Amino acid sequence: MKVLNFGSLNLDYVYDVPHFVRAGETLASTRLSTFCGGKGLNQSIAFARAGAQTVHAGNVGKEGGMLLDALREAGVQTSLVSVHDDVASGHAIIQNNADGENCILLYGGANMCVSEEQIDRVLADFGKGDLLMLQNEINCLPAIVSRAHERGMTVVLNPSPFNERIYELDMACVDYLIVNETEGEAISGKSEPDAIIETLLSTYPDMHVVLTLGKNGACYADKDSRAFHPILPAAVVDTTAAGDTFTGYFFCELMQGSTPYEALRMASAASSLAVSRKGASVSIPCREDVCAMLSTYTDKE
Repeated sequence: MKVLNFGSLNLDYVYDVPHFVRAGETLASTRLSTFCGGKGLNQSIAFARAGAQTVHAGNVGKEGGMLLDALREAGVQTSLVSVHDDVASGHAIIQNNADGENCILLYGGANMCVSEEQIDRVLADFGKGDLLMLQNEINCLPAIVSRAHERGMTVVLNPSPFNERIYELDMACVDYLIVNETEGEAISGKSEPDAIIETLLSTYPDMHVVLTLGKNGACYADKDSRAFHPILPAAVVDTTAAGDTFTGYFFCELMQGSTPYEALRMASAASSLAVSRKGASVSIPCREDVCAMLSTYTDKE
């Protein structure tokens, strides 16, 4: 099984601030750092560092060479990334406050240049048994989902950042949905975790749901089974890529034959390591580090 991640590629401009900028306020940043990011790039690197054969598809501007370099250095194939001369790469302006929390302003740029022709070209060499990873930072998601489903691919959707475009998707074509509580409520209309899961599974009986619960851990559910794992303790430095790290590791583990509980455990450890490091893609740990962390941790299923 191969992983095709059709997703965003961003340059992240990260500003350290004492608190998030308020309306009408001018605030001095104590530091500016530039990282490679975007949910697509982060998740591709997480998949690759977890051990999956990963291909990234997407778009960058002519200044996006460092984004391609970051993917290649992590072992991600980049032959399906198109370079545009007439539009800038996507980028994000990220504020990190003193508590390690962040807020993010996105500019789509080249990420919003997906075309019908590109979709067909990208999907041509993928089919049944291959996994398609999607987020909500590129355009043409409905066409990508439906065509991948027609080809028999396993479609995984992380509908983040959530907006009204998600309602345009045929969710019956989504095999795995990974959401936080806010995203789960927006799709299901329910606010309690159990109600979110039950509503999604009653509406889409063949769907597999992964619900992340912040400090309360994460759970998995399908029509036949449930699994839960708490978060692992960590000194929080920067939460920017924690969710993307969790996503890549969780689905890599499932692909390799792990149970949902085992996948939750591995993903929880990986995300705990990620939040203890600064930056987005650079904070994503390698598999050896995650396994070393888990060797010192015991829990009960």
